[in-house]
Amino acid sequence: MNRPAAEDAAPQVIQPKSKRRLGDQLKEKGLVTQDQIEIAIMEQKKTGDPIGKCLVKMGFVSEGVLRDVLGEALGHEGIDLTTAVPDVTALGMISKNFALKYGVLPVSYDEDQHQLVLAMTDIHDLRIIDQIKAAFDVKLDISARLATESEVREAIDHFYGYELSIDGIIHELETGELDVASLDSSTQEYSQPMVRLVDAILSDAVRQGASDIHFEPEERFLRLRYRIDGVLRQIRSLHKDFWSALSVRMKVVSGMNIAETRAPQDGHLSLNVLGRKIDFRVSVQPCTHGENIVLRILDRSKGIVPLDDLDLEENYLYALKLMMARPEGIILVTGPTGSGKTTTLYSMLNYRNSVEVNIMTLEDPVEYPMMMIRQSSVGESSKMDFASGIRSLMRQDPDIILVGEIRDEETAEMAFRAAMTGHQVFSTLHTNSAIGVIPRMLDMGIKPDFLAGNIIGILAQRLVRRLCGDCKEAYEPDEVERQLLSIEEHESPQVYKAGGCERCDYQGYRGRLALFELLKFDDGFDSLIAQGESTPILKQYLYDNGFQTLADDGVRKVLAGKTSLDEITRVIDLTERL
Repeated sequence: MNRPAAEDAAPQVIQPKSKRRLGDQLKEKGLVTQDQIEIAIMEQKKTGDPIGKCLVKMGFVSEGVLRDVLGEALGHEGIDLTTAVPDVTALGMISKNFALKYGVLPVSYDEDQHQLVLAMTDIHDLRIIDQIKAAFDVKLDISARLATESEVREAIDHFYGYELSIDGIIHELETGELDVASLDSSTQEYSQPMVRLVDAILSDAVRQGASDIHFEPEERFLRLRYRIDGVLRQIRSLHKDFWSALSVRMKVVSGMNIAETRAPQDGHLSLNVLGRKIDFRVSVQPCTHGENIVLRILDRSKGIVPLDDLDLEENYLYALKLMMARPEGIILVTGPTGSGKTTTLYSMLNYRNSVEVNIMTLEDPVEYPMMMIRQSSVGESSKMDFASGIRSLMRQDPDIILVGEIRDEETAEMAFRAAMTGHQVFSTLHTNSAIGVIPRMLDMGIKPDFLAGNIIGILAQRLVRRLCGDCKEAYEPDEVERQLLSIEEHESPQVYKAGGCERCDYQGYRGRLALFELLKFDDGFDSLIAQGESTPILKQYLYDNGFQTLADDGVRKVLAGKTSLDEITRVIDLTERL
């Protein structure tokens, strides 16, 4: 790929059409006064600068505020470059001279979609975009993000000229080529290799689609692992000498106490990675060879999935929507940690979210902020637990209450009381199956009469890896596999196993899909529960009425070529179908 070179002729700037003046928009939002606008207009007449620049120059508004208001008015998303981590590939596509001359910063590049995210001071300058497109052989899709002039210039100074790849930074640390610069107090923070190494690792993990990053100190080295598609994958090993500086850097940016090394700590940080805001929840745990640090990646763009995109069977989706149409009662989502329960709950809330419905949540902690939904965190910092939080929410006139997790008898009792007083309650529980919720609730002390009349339905789920569509291999299943998949002798369906190619990093899998079982409570099932019938009798009633288990859904997805039998048996016991 060629880099666009700087040209002598400045591109023509196409001014956006706006129905309302910028000063009026800022005034309506209470960000400036009429006096400040008139002062800025007088300054504009002297200098000829745009009104926005005059307001910033005179200190009436910050550049960040101006960027957000302009972005909203123009219908374009803004980007905060002060917390951004650009893609190394993207930076290599545009020269520093071009970036400086035209006020642009390449933020990320998706090689599969050929999409370049570009931070620009003037998103309506089409000549710049055309020049960049013309410089490459492939057809680029350029997505512009509005940024302020000072942020773009500062980011260009930050990122151009410094090594940003993990291998390059590690080499820099090993050779000590730039250690002298890091000793200079006047040098910008980003010149220090350790700062760049942390950012590069976080950016690399997001790019690879990881959900967690593990920094694991051993006696003589540091192990770095990513959890990708639910499975931990070792990325590299680093020298133990790096760990002290790495852990201090992560503690600093996460708001932790760097002097405390003997007690667990929790923190949080946010970065703009690949052109979007990514949150990281950071946990530090003292271990034998030092502090173990795990970062949970919270990507808002992936956290809220439309209900229709959850890959539910058509009949399941229809039944779930009918359940959510009920005005009161409890809907439970169950499964082990990391099975996607929070994503499913958010999808359900998003489906019900409208101006006519008051939705309130209690979460530990709030993972993905959602518009129009009142979200509250529970825990030590908020001095509120789930049970007391439900009591408080009941006085807030809610229609729907989300309780992050039912952990004890008090929380369960309060959730049922909320359902009995005309509210719809969504929550999660840790059980192995949908039917397992019944004995779990009874064990918590909830009476059968409470269960029978108040639970609308239960959705149990698991996450399995999806076969890579480019390299999956068809094969003939053996006798045992045919039994597990309930394949008759005269049938010969297409069954696939994992292969391995460059596109899936030779793993054979790319992405994940969910397996579901949906237990909808009806009058007959409620009656059996109220009579205190045993679990085998409840199961038999469900099977007689066409209940489909997680194993059944797993087999369907294997026969559809979406995943492999090996992957299903990793998370579900299929022998129960024999």
